[in-house]
Amino acid sequence: MKSILKTIALAAALGLSAISGAAAEQVRVGFAAEPYPPFASPDASGNWEGWEVDFMKAMCAEAKLDCVITALAYDGLIPALTSNKIDMIVASMSITAARQQTIDFSDKYYNTLPAIIGPKDVKFEPTPEGLAGKTLGVQAASIHQAYADKYFAPAGATIKEYQTQDEAINDLAAGRVDAVQADSIPLSEHVKTEQGACCELKGTVKADPAILGQGVGVGLRKGDTALKDKVNAAIGAIRANGTYDTFSKKYFDFDLYGE
Repeated sequence: MKSILKTIALAAALGLSAISGAAAEQVRVGFAAEPYPPFASPDASGNWEGWEVDFMKAMCAEAKLDCVITALAYDGLIPALTSNKIDMIVASMSITAARQQTIDFSDKYYNTLPAIIGPKDVKFEPTPEGLAGKTLGVQAASIHQAYADKYFAPAGATIKEYQTQDEAINDLAAGRVDAVQADSIPLSEHVKTEQGACCELKGTVKADPAILGQGVGVGLRKGDTALKDKVNAAIGAIRANGTYDTFSKKYFDFDLYGE
């Protein structure tokens, strides 16, 4: 009888161990709370959808991770990661030297240049000279703010910061700013909408890898080598096996991965 009880106890312990192991595989993924189509937006039911959501699902499935989205303000993502409130960031966050002082990044998973949009009836180039005397809206704590502060402010542009990209876009539509800088893909999509009909893409900005980074990567805590290795292996695998191209074709007619 004692032998049977010991066997039952051992089985129960192993069962609990297996449950604990499964729970340990759950990963809290930080997303920016504001809509960022076509990369990520909540639908009417509050479920997230978009290219970056599809990327996360494919990457997590390949890495055998149970990934759960945690939506936060964009400028709160890195503090949440370093304070262990989330485990990774998937939020179109560019890999920059400044950010790498605080967090680690995976290999890149896409790469595009920022662009400028402005009213159709006002002609200007997306250059420091073109923005001189104009008010430019950018999202706070973003590469766009850093770029604008370096190139456009010294040439005479007024830089207006916003907590979300949507707020900047709304102020452009209302005439409270003259232009907005953000990633070229969401801006290209925006000018096709009813709200964006007032505006046009003025062009992409001049590349500066020191500020704009080396593409977009998954943000990870420093020292979390095991998770970083899993994520990098998964990104490489979905690129190689065609999964990346399959879900990307639902949104884009070009290779988002870039150079």
